[in-house]
Amino acid sequence: MQSIHLTGDALWSRMERAVEKVQERLRRAVAVLEATGVPYAVVGGHAVRVWVSQVDEAAVRNTKDVDILIRREDMDKIRPAMEEAGFVFRQSAGLTMFLDGPEGNPREAIHLVFAGEQVREGEPQSNPTLGDSAPVDDFKTIGLETLVKMKLNSFRLKDRVHLIDMLDVGLIDKGWVTRLPDALGARLQRLIDDPDA
Repeated sequence: MQSIHLTGDALWSRMERAVEKVQERLRRAVAVLEATGVPYAVVGGHAVRVWVSQVDEAAVRNTKDVDILIRREDMDKIRPAMEEAGFVFRQSAGLTMFLDGPEGNPREAIHLVFAGEQVREGEPQSNPTLGDSAPVDDFKTIGLETLVKMKLNSFRLKDRVHLIDMLDVGLIDKGWVTRLPDALGARLQRLIDDPDA
């Protein structure tokens, strides 16, 4: 059996720092994007956090990476600005990302999602454009309906968990099924019928 080596203050400090590091990385990345003036929107788990926190802060989940929706044609502006801020450009396994420094972990990277493009073959829809973004303090996130569509489109385990969180706090409900494209509405209905599947 695996034993736990860290205890007491060292353990608490490490757990707290893990959350703080993600928040700092998000703030640094959006500050760079704001300074470049390019359109963008925070998507993924951080966008879910923004929306869920509007209803119930106890339902907010931590997430380890940062997903940002951009236009591919803006990479020429974004890449040098991010690199100047200490991020390291990397493409791996079909993903485009910025590591947090030369020793950065891809699991903790800034992952770029390209507007209007399909992430994986076979997904019902392409990524949205940047027309539906909502300002949140000092950064922009994606609108709720667009976020729900993105999560239903990807429909990985973490996407389903995020959707269940949004259902649990009442951000979305069964009334959304008919307002979504058929393929996405069917996925939402499946999740409503059997959240544990």
